[in-house]
Amino acid sequence: MNLALFDLDHTLLPIDSDYEWGQFLCRIGAVDPVAFTARNAEFFAQYQNGTLNPVEYLEFALGTLARFTRAELDAWHGRFMNEVIRPAMRDEARELVDKHRRAGDLVAIITATNRFVTGPIARAFNIEHLVAPEPELTADGDVTGRLVGNPTFGAGKVAGTEAWLASLGKRLDEFERSTFYSDSQNDIPLLSVVTHPVATNPNATLASHARAQGWPILQLFAQ
Repeated sequence: MNLALFDLDHTLLPIDSDYEWGQFLCRIGAVDPVAFTARNAEFFAQYQNGTLNPVEYLEFALGTLARFTRAELDAWHGRFMNEVIRPAMRDEARELVDKHRRAGDLVAIITATNRFVTGPIARAFNIEHLVAPEPELTADGDVTGRLVGNPTFGAGKVAGTEAWLASLGKRLDEFERSTFYSDSQNDIPLLSVVTHPVATNPNATLASHARAQGWPILQLFAQ
């Protein structure tokens, strides 16, 4: 069995699901559109240029979720999937995932976007395993606004991958072939430890690094 890991935003999706979730909350009037959009855009710019503090961002994102009941959030997320995510799911991405599944690979999404936002997206791609920041939940399933564990961002994706594999009784170095697809320089730590890194729809910084390292570059779809 080989291992196939996928980043999510701008890799399997041509959009950023976390950013789009915030925009969706603004559109439906769940949050103040001016204040939230400004703060969300600031964090998004930090992510793109590699200066994001992941804990600070997750506290903002999870704190926003904590304002609402789980029933409200789940209903909104269903709309979000239908209005934003499913229309953005491209055949090329589905086919790439299916190729690895047909080969019998162990397939997972590993993302810096929290599990509340990404869990339904992973299921829509028919991917069982998701490594993502974990929101703390009450006994009733409501989001408290706190993060459980560490962010899966930057080097945290390596630690998150290793912890997930350990939960399955496996180690990264046991796989003869391990592939990771990502678009961002933020994922260079994990790209550097798999046997087959693939810069997928890469931003300019990652594309330059990939060329210097001799890594393959995959333009899965036009951005």
